[in-house]
Amino acid sequence: MQRQRDSIMLANQEEQARLTEEIRKAEDMLWEIAADDSLRQREILDRFGAFADAVDGEEQIITMENEVMKVHISTKGGRPYSVELKNYKRHDKSPLILFDGDSTVFGFKFFTQNHRSIVTNSLFFEPQSENSHIRVAVDSATLVMRLNAGENAYMEYIYTMKPDDYMIGFDVRMVNMNRIIAGNQNILDFDWQFYSPRQEKGAKNENQYTSLHYKYHQEDTERLSETKDSDRKEIRMRLDWVVFKQQFFSWGLIAGQSFANADLQFTKQPENSRFTKKFEALIGMRFETNQDSQTIPMSLYFGPNHYNTLKQYDAGLETLVFLGRSIIRGINRLIIIPMFKWLGGFIDNYGIIILFMTLIIKICLLPLTFKSYMSTARMRVLKPQIDEINQRIPKEKAMERQQAVMALYKKFGVSPMGGCLPMVLQFPILFAMFRFFPTSIELRQQSFLWATDLSTYDSILDLPFIIPLYGDHVSLFTLLMTVTTIFSMKISSGQTDTSAMPGMKTMMYFMPVMLLVFLNSFSAGLTYYYCLSNIITIAQNEIFKRSISETKILAKLQANSTKPVKKSKFQEKLEQMQKQQTMMQANKSQGKKPQIKKK
Repeated sequence: MQRQRDSIMLANQEEQARLTEEIRKAEDMLWEIAADDSLRQREILDRFGAFADAVDGEEQIITMENEVMKVHISTKGGRPYSVELKNYKRHDKSPLILFDGDSTVFGFKFFTQNHRSIVTNSLFFEPQSENSHIRVAVDSATLVMRLNAGENAYMEYIYTMKPDDYMIGFDVRMVNMNRIIAGNQNILDFDWQFYSPRQEKGAKNENQYTSLHYKYHQEDTERLSETKDSDRKEIRMRLDWVVFKQQFFSWGLIAGQSFANADLQFTKQPENSRFTKKFEALIGMRFETNQDSQTIPMSLYFGPNHYNTLKQYDAGLETLVFLGRSIIRGINRLIIIPMFKWLGGFIDNYGIIILFMTLIIKICLLPLTFKSYMSTARMRVLKPQIDEINQRIPKEKAMERQQAVMALYKKFGVSPMGGCLPMVLQFPILFAMFRFFPTSIELRQQSFLWATDLSTYDSILDLPFIIPLYGDHVSLFTLLMTVTTIFSMKISSGQTDTSAMPGMKTMMYFMPVMLLVFLNSFSAGLTYYYCLSNIITIAQNEIFKRSISETKILAKLQANSTKPVKKSKFQEKLEQMQKQQTMMQANKSQGKKPQIKKK
């Protein structure tokens, strides 16, 4: 029994010794941590100066939400951390997040009077409200994020959200910061970086329409190249805004007055990345070194590239929706968009809207189409006479043959350009549609027939391989557009004499095949419109053919041939110039110097 008690006592002594040693080690570790912490605090103070207290902190997320978007703002950097657009979805039906997490940089870069380099994006701001979720339904609401810089000095980001609005007020207020920031800095650099996530099914189109846009102060807007893998622009002029634009959505920083300058660039991301491009903007903002309190007024746009939505802000943001240039843009802005909006007021299905819009356009162009058909019909009824000229004059005398044909047309009052000019006048509308459909957010994720999304391609077959230029899928509307184009051109060529143009038959197939290749990944709304336009054109030509008598056309032309041909002043001047040129060539061949008439 005694031995047992001694054994227990010895075990207790060993356990007590072990615990004592562990306590001693823990105390040594705490002393080391305290020493390291003290050293770190001295290093932080030496490195960040007045901003030392903002280096460490716990990141919190504060949410501002209205009917159209949910904005998460982080205390780290005081920056927008992520934005969800509530009325839209990604192509896979998941929530549409404009940007998310640490894929952004958003803050000032400057030097202090003690030559310390400060980057506010990595410092912790303090929210001046205990409410972590701010809902905006009736009245606007404000969130203030403050970055302390010592006693009575601070910088504030003031976010103001309105109900049902994609624009957020963003003011930067600085109090006594002129005592902190280096006195020779009258321009502060605002560093803004953004990885643009993939949102759409058609990566090719999305890349093509994703770019960095900017607007010169009270002048036109410009953009970096969309076709290059990277592009950069140093701007030493004032700017009104800078926008990181995706195909259908944008994140923009709009100046209340103007930005001083900017260094803008983007870099295309790898094909297998979840991002399309990385945007970077270093924006210069004016800083008054002699003012204790000052505010830089700005706004943030998080929203869709919807023409009428952007136009309401009266800042030129509607140019983000690229509708072409000059006359093409005018057609889209003054005709196509109002018509599209008007039809959308009482028709829900966008496939039907495109159908009615095509019918309206074709009806408005009917006089030109009729004039083109009549010109072609006049040339067709003269085909026997043209064949007689071709038989009479050999191919070797092509110029003489062409002059004889033109003389025949002139005699009967037929203009060979009469059929081409009306068609040329329709091209601006075709080009306007080419610009309108791929950028029209109204078509995004709108289904029609087999197409699940009219803003991108309508694949009916996914290929296990990639065909260069064509892609890895088969779009049915593009196929139908190609077939109807070939059919329409074949009908037109059958009504026109193409003997003088042997390459016309080849061209008849070459152009539609090229369209098939290049439009395979384009908006289904665009190829559907072209297909409808072709079908209506074929129907119109068939109606004209059945209702117009070529015998009457020939009789009228023969009656015209008996009338004296009136020459226009242009024709008289042209003939006079041709005679002078012929005389000069004759004199030159005889070695005579040209005589110059003295006035």
